[in-house]
Amino acid sequence: METKDFRSNGALSDINVTPLVDVMLVLLVIFMVTAPMMQEGIDVALPQVQAKSVTSERGMVVSVTKDQRLYLNDRRVTPEELEEKLRAFAELDQRKEVFLRADKDVPYGFVVETMARIKKAGINQLGMVTQPL
Repeated sequence: METKDFRSNGALSDINVTPLVDVMLVLLVIFMVTAPMMQEGIDVALPQVQAKSVTSERGMVVSVTKDQRLYLNDRRVTPEELEEKLRAFAELDQRKEVFLRADKDVPYGFVVETMARIKKAGINQLGMVTQPL
């Protein structure tokens, strides 16, 4: 009677997953390092102050750039569109929170005009975003 040796004649059914795990760990590390760098936004040089930071995930963000362009959540809008979109937002959301990010080199009058448009749209809570010292 002849005994068969499966190790020499049969097909290997076990898959070595060690190289796969190594590649996945390298990709995970690369993703973790590059993910924070992928955040895009409006380039605004915020004024530096000593204040406690306040963040909100529900509020809208209005950005004013150095060349007096307005952005609503990273989308460029005209002053009239800003007021119209914020009015629609105020009707939908009960909290009505808006955060204003204005470049430190923007004329004071333009910032006040933007704040007036935001208040005119029915926004009750307006926060000024600054950069901590």
